[in-house]
Amino acid sequence: MKEYKNQGSKDTRSGFGAGLTELGRTNPNVVALCADLIGSLKMQDFINENPERFFQIGIAEANMMGIAAGLTIGGKIPFTGTFANFSTGRVYDQIRQSIAYSNKNVKICASHAGLTLGEDGATHQILEDIGLMKMLPGMTVINTCDYNQTKAATIAIADYEGSVYLRFGRPVVANFTPSDQKFEVGKAVHLQKGTDVTIVATGHLVWEALEACKILNKKGISAEVINIHTIKPLDEKAILDSVAKTGCIVTAEEHNFLGGLGESVARTLALSTPTPQEFVATNDTFGESATPAQLMDKYGLNAAAIVRASEKVIQRK
Repeated sequence: MKEYKNQGSKDTRSGFGAGLTELGRTNPNVVALCADLIGSLKMQDFINENPERFFQIGIAEANMMGIAAGLTIGGKIPFTGTFANFSTGRVYDQIRQSIAYSNKNVKICASHAGLTLGEDGATHQILEDIGLMKMLPGMTVINTCDYNQTKAATIAIADYEGSVYLRFGRPVVANFTPSDQKFEVGKAVHLQKGTDVTIVATGHLVWEALEACKILNKKGISAEVINIHTIKPLDEKAILDSVAKTGCIVTAEEHNFLGGLGESVARTLALSTPTPQEFVATNDTFGESATPAQLMDKYGLNAAAIVRASEKVIQRK
């Protein structure tokens, strides 16, 4: 079994900030917009180096989306920045009408997604944003797992034509993917080979899936682990090839099981190869105020939950 080492825990939002800063140095068409959350989105370095390419919109997220759409007409590549809740739920009409409908080349970059926003509670946490965004025609949906992958994704989407939703988080998490990785939109990353169960995970749950794999291995269970960083377009071939070997699958995500990665996988399986599946996700609920670790434990979004789901789904084969 391949060992993955934590190269030093970092927050994924800092990966976005680092990627945006690099883009500022290499792509003169990249511009950034923020809704009064420069520090939270780690945009200050980009601003320091490119003050003429930054627009502080203030607490007017809907206006930010409209301005971003307009900037694309002049050939600019706008990156918007605010919390995931305000990047989607608050401005869904503007995204649908001004960005998605005409497939504007806007990169909607959303921090503080999921339960791991923590103490700010349910009003600021969002667990339905992947569902909202993946249902928009033509919208690409990306959910990165660590600092390095978030940086690589931020850089890659500047050259990817079309509307993109890039989702990342607030807490410090394991940084384990290669610093020199090539990020390919729509291409799953195989992390472990296995024969008994397929585990496909996205975002913060990818590291938890790897930890679960270690536990399962000690129990004599061989788990295949796949990092699904792009939820739409989904790498269906990677999933179908894997379940052809293992015969069952667990999906893991920091999102409501309704509308998330798990439902996209279930649809893929139903249309091609009906396969036993278990979901590690929140169960049609809002979050609450607590530390990220406490919330992930209470709502069953950790390695232990993935182990339980894996053992359960194997019994259903």
